[in-house]
Amino acid sequence: MKRFLSYAVLFIAGLSFTPTVSAQFNLGKAVNAAAKGVKAATLTDEQMASYAKESVDWMDTHNPVPGEDNPYTVRLRKLTAGLTTADGIPLNFKVYDVIDVNAFACPDGSVRVFSSLMDIMTDDELLGIIGHEIGHVAKHHSKKAFRQELLTGALKDGISSAGGVAAALSESQLGQLGQSLAGAKYSQKQEKEADDFGYDFLKANGKNPWGMVMAFEKFQKMEEEQGSKSSYMTKMFSSHPETAERIKRMTQRAEKDGIARPAAE
Repeated sequence: MKRFLSYAVLFIAGLSFTPTVSAQFNLGKAVNAAAKGVKAATLTDEQMASYAKESVDWMDTHNPVPGEDNPYTVRLRKLTAGLTTADGIPLNFKVYDVIDVNAFACPDGSVRVFSSLMDIMTDDELLGIIGHEIGHVAKHHSKKAFRQELLTGALKDGISSAGGVAAALSESQLGQLGQSLAGAKYSQKQEKEADDFGYDFLKANGKNPWGMVMAFEKFQKMEEEQGSKSSYMTKMFSSHPETAERIKRMTQRAEKDGIARPAAE
């Protein structure tokens, strides 16, 4: 099992890890300061979709993706069977066999679940997390975050286009974009919206939305017992009181709908 590959600094259970691989930006693709405002106004959805796909493809190539007969893949395929679209966006799922505890979803509907997260979550809890991440896609949170990264992040000097076609990106740029997808942080309002969409999505697809509550409770317990946060906990929960409030709100929804809580595995 390997670490999630990125050119950026990773934070795992409160400890930092800096990869030794590095690369330089392709300065030949830089735009001058006067052109940045134009780029911000002219970056199209098609160009952004191209950058997102290229970034996802890069991550799938540079991280260990287990084969179809691998237990992690078999489990994920079983859990996500029938989950094909979210608000018209096609979904696809893969496992990264890495030691980071994480999961993320991309603007194009790509959902990536890390094996170490699967190790600590029951099936219901894992579905709860997946439903929440899909909520960020359907509500266009991941799209907005990705666009912001393109226009104001580390790549702002490396974006150029010709004839409406997105420019090719360097390995370093793709690595940083991939890290932005995996580590995107959202506002409390966006997290609430993702919770609600995930709840409705799971319920509509015959899955038990209690899994989301159970996953939140597990993360809260981990924080209390270990005194530290994994990379996923850090980006998903802004504060302990907010975590408790989210648990309470989603519990009330499930109880109001008369949905039985699954037995603990």
